Amino acid sequence: WLGGLLFVFFWLYYPLTCGSLLFYEHITEPYLGPRLKPMQRQMNNAVVYLYQTMANVVHLYLVWIIFMFLPVGLKRIVAIAVGTVYPFICSVTAAATEEIEDDTYWLTYWAVYGCLFLLMDICETWLGRIPGFYTLVILTTIYLMLPMFRGADKVFRKILVPLAGLQELLILRDSIQIKKQMLKDLEAERATVVRKSIAKFFDGDDDNADPAVLNAEFMQSWSTISNLKSAIKGKMPFGKSSKAKEEPPTETTNLV
Repeated sequence: WLGGLLFVFFWLYYPLTCGSLLFYEHITEPYLGPRLKPMQRQMNNAVVYLYQTMANVVHLYLVWIIFMFLPVGLKRIVAIAVGTVYPFICSVTAAATEEIEDDTYWLTYWAVYGCLFLLMDICETWLGRIPGFYTLVILTTIYLMLPMFRGADKVFRKILVPLAGLQELLILRDSIQIKKQMLKDLEAERATVVRKSIAKFFDGDDDNADPAVLNAEFMQSWSTISNLKSAIKGKMPFGKSSKAKEEPPTETTNLV
């Protein structure tokens, strides 16, 4: 084994044999290079992403260490600042725009953060000096705040709304948002088709929650859409030819 390895190294290295040049011209350049270049780009992106992630983790860890050595009163100020400064700026910006969705998002956040602040204010008398208490408060605030988590909306829907007994108002609000989004994304004729189909779907017995019955109502609504599509002249709103065979719908079929 060692003798064969020595021979290969000598063949690649010795100038008279030019093994490395032959290997490059006949194997590396025509075969390995084209296949390894895409892999190299992917690995470069992965290495850059890993490096940035590790750098951010190290920076956050250093910030967290500094935060842990702060006095309790200063920790409280930092925790409150994290939950109020950025949301305040975003709330003012949202109030100055015509869109309602961002107003609703930040109003929901303030409602949930108010409950978190009261809970923190009550518990910090006994738990405030325990290491990690304000870190937990900050992490919870970040979870409620960032749109990637939508924690405030989840807590609002799962906890606050049921406690207040306002499920009906929440459903009505969601239906208004669906109608607004439908009118925004679809043309008037297409929106009419979907609106009539939704009305047909909900026009029935509300006491029956059997999945088989609900699936039958869904299939009936799909048939209603197919019938209403033919009423639109000159265009097919769903991007299909009238002669094309439609696939049977499922519960995940996109109606629009």
